[in-house]
Amino acid sequence: MTQTPQPPALEYAGTLSVLIGDPIDVGPTPEGHRRIIPITGGAVSGPRLSGRVLPGGADFQILHTPELSQLDARYAVETEDGAIISVDNAAIRSGSAEALGRIARGEPVDPAEIYFRCAPRLRSSAPQWDWVNRTLFVGTGERYPDRVVVHVFALA
Repeated sequence: MTQTPQPPALEYAGTLSVLIGDPIDVGPTPEGHRRIIPITGGAVSGPRLSGRVLPGGADFQILHTPELSQLDARYAVETEDGAIISVDNAAIRSGSAEALGRIARGEPVDPAEIYFRCAPRLRSSAPQWDWVNRTLFVGTGERYPDRVVVHVFALA
C-alpha cells in the first residue's frame, strides 16, 4: 500500500540581518538587468546560528521583469566561537512592479507585499559546524532600505 509522502519538518535555525550598501547598477544585459549589492556587515541570532555577518560579500541580482528578481548572495558569517561559515543564498523575489520598483530605489516596502524565498547553502571547515555541511536550508526574506533579513530553517 502506498502512503502519501509527508513533507519534511522545518527547524528554525536563526535570523540573519545583512547590512547592505548602495547598489551598483550594471544595467540591462542579455540575461536581464543586473545589479550588485555590497554586503557591509550584520548580525546572526537564533537557536542554532549566532554571530556576525562579515563585510565583503555581495548580492548579485538579475531583474528578469519588473515583477521578478533572481538573487545570488555570497558572504561569510563568523560564529560566536570564531568559526567561519560561507553562505551562498539563492533566492527569488517577486511582487508588483510598483513594490519592486520601490525596493530598487531603496525605499521601504511592507514585507507582506513581496514573495521572497530562498535556499541558503552553508559550509564550514570547523568540526563543530560540520552539521551545516550536511543540512539543507530554506528561508524567507524581507528587504529594508539598509538591510535584508533572512529567517533560516533547517530541513529535518
